[in-house]
Amino acid sequence: MTDSESWKDPEEVRELLATQAYIAEPPLATAVFLSARLGKPLLVEGEPGCGKTEIAKVLAALTGGELIRLQCFEGLDARSALYDWDYPRQLLTIRMHERDGAPETLERQVFSERFLLRGPLLRALGGEGPHRPILLIDEVDRADEEFEGLLLEVLSDFQVTIPELGTIRAKRVPLVVITSNRTRNLSDALKRRCLYAYVDYPDAEKEVAILRRRLPSLEDRFAHQIVDFVQQLRRAPDLAKRPGVAETLDWAAALLALGREALDPETTEQTLGFLIKDADDLALLREHRPPVVENAG
Repeated sequence: MTDSESWKDPEEVRELLATQAYIAEPPLATAVFLSARLGKPLLVEGEPGCGKTEIAKVLAALTGGELIRLQCFEGLDARSALYDWDYPRQLLTIRMHERDGAPETLERQVFSERFLLRGPLLRALGGEGPHRPILLIDEVDRADEEFEGLLLEVLSDFQVTIPELGTIRAKRVPLVVITSNRTRNLSDALKRRCLYAYVDYPDAEKEVAILRRRLPSLEDRFAHQIVDFVQQLRRAPDLAKRPGVAETLDWAAALLALGREALDPETTEQTLGFLIKDADDLALLREHRPPVVENAG
């Protein structure tokens, strides 16, 4: 494990990421380094399945910090993201002590940290472990625009104000990774509080390197054949959802599990669902046939 506060430069970060089988381009490694050094959130945008979420997981593995994940969705609000009160326990406590306690004392008791249910954002601010927690705010573009306003106080000053308890400030600023698939534009106010990186589909050479790192038993020739096929699919017109690196890895692992050492048309047809996870896209590809694969065996 390594302390993020001791990282010397972006090249060291890039090498550390590589030890976790994450191959980062220099701009991304620089953004990760500066995010840790400056204590600013890192906003990572890009295509689905290209390794955005994996950045936070790798940072947790490298630093030993707790990975705290907030999965965004439509309708996400403060009760889910920040905190809520344990109302059943509060009600039970009130009923148990309403006869022998002053109302003001009882109110202070039930609105104490004992009854506070911490959401991911508040847990990240309250981390007291030996390592900085890693806060992953995943797919923030899926949440409503109003939710971005909720993030501003947290990301600006790393603090949250709870009316009944006061302001809670982070004892150690967490490493924050925010991901977006760009299904909508994020507000300028949120972007201003973040460093920015874009993760695109890798070129063939990089994708082969990723496969070889993650699946060491995969022969180099087979890895190139898999990547060539996937890259052809990404260039196919009219696809709603192009396969990301995650799908390439899943497909390669499936082919190894089937005992294949080279692609052949029959296996490719039978396993196409590992790469293309949209019914209309599958129908389109099968109608026009996937790219022809020559058996390299």
